[in-house]
Amino acid sequence: MNTNRLDDFSAAARRDTLRKLAAPEAFPAPGVLFNMHCHSFFSYNADGWSPSHIAYECRRQGLRAAALCDFDVLDGLDEFLAAGRLLGLRSAVHLETRAYVREQADEEISSPGEPGVAYIMGSGFTAIPRADSPQGAFLARLRQGAQDRNLALIERINAALPDIALDYAQDVVPLTPKGVATERHIVRAYCNRSTAVFTDAGRRAAFWSPLLKCEAAAYPAIEADVPRWEEAARAALAKRGGIGYTQPDERTFPLADDFLPWVKSCGAIPTLTWLDGTSAGEADPDRVVDLMVSKGGAALNIIPDRNWNLKNPGEAARKQANLDAIVKCCVRRDLPINIGTEMNKGGLPFVDDITGPVLGRYAAAFTQGMHVMVGQTLLGRYADAPYLSERVAAAFAGAAERNAFFAAVGASPALTEGAAEALLDAGPEKAFGMLADRAAQAQNEGLGVRR
Repeated sequence: MNTNRLDDFSAAARRDTLRKLAAPEAFPAPGVLFNMHCHSFFSYNADGWSPSHIAYECRRQGLRAAALCDFDVLDGLDEFLAAGRLLGLRSAVHLETRAYVREQADEEISSPGEPGVAYIMGSGFTAIPRADSPQGAFLARLRQGAQDRNLALIERINAALPDIALDYAQDVVPLTPKGVATERHIVRAYCNRSTAVFTDAGRRAAFWSPLLKCEAAAYPAIEADVPRWEEAARAALAKRGGIGYTQPDERTFPLADDFLPWVKSCGAIPTLTWLDGTSAGEADPDRVVDLMVSKGGAALNIIPDRNWNLKNPGEAARKQANLDAIVKCCVRRDLPINIGTEMNKGGLPFVDDITGPVLGRYAAAFTQGMHVMVGQTLLGRYADAPYLSERVAAAFAGAAERNAFFAAVGASPALTEGAAEALLDAGPEKAFGMLADRAAQAQNEGLGVRR
């Protein structure tokens, strides 16, 4: 069956298509690999995949688990967790944004060229906050902030490039299923607009070649490779040094001091992210981790591919050493580590190979982090016992014991629709015991991944 309708902007069409594709015999047994950082079309996915499509493809490829991680929204939460239950895929849902860290106002952190700005996450959200709650109001501000930044960016680019000026509502919003566009959608809209305005290939080359700093004769090859074209256009239009770029400050993004407590109040795990250790703000892993932990951070996200899979041997060696240092820093502190590939650029690996010679050294830590995130989702959603709750803090002597329990729950067989209904019917108190029993049984039967 054609999977294109999995990416239909109609939620009903996606749901119906997934059910037709979900015959259990079509899927391999879950293996040891996983992808816990997948962007969907609710923010930006290079292939335009919906949460349902991501879940389907992860299950089809035999992944052990997967997590949705969209920018500034939780629009895909219910869809992704439902798809996981239908397909028998261990699942979690995260949210990513950028935040301002006042203590590092003069240092680059994880957003290159932008002092004080760090990528930051909430991991293991179990429900979308009610719109009339403080948590729902903060989530709405994240969405509005993203739109405000988009409108300001378009205004600056339109002023510089009036020939391909965009109308946000007409040209950008239709590229998204729920109106939350990203910088990448805007760049795609400008590329589309240029094709409509400059129908002659020579005129397009004359327009774009100065912007992309290439010879007009070299431009057609760039345009023919759409991911390459859009990345080059993004650099020219929106990134640092581009014609629409402005330097952010503490008014541009939420403060880390506000975002991390909000995540905890939602029952999710406040999560710092790490780029590659080459910036001043990341050079000392102990310093940056301790700072964010002091603000409530309780986990770390890494995109491993950008830290080891590099052509330049010197750069590869330096970044692999940095990767080793940050992983060891987290292991010493019993901080769960979340990893994945983002899926927001074409040509990247679908999943990180934690059995390979580089990442294999960290397979135990990465696997435990994955299982913790799945366990957080189950315990938070069905047992009212999220990772940072008072109940959990009282039940375990320290982070190591808490991690072991949450990982055991996450390693138990993937939740099915029937099992989820049983947990809901039981209520939080009984569900906690049922999940603990599932974890113990899985361990007794050797179903967990041991390394």
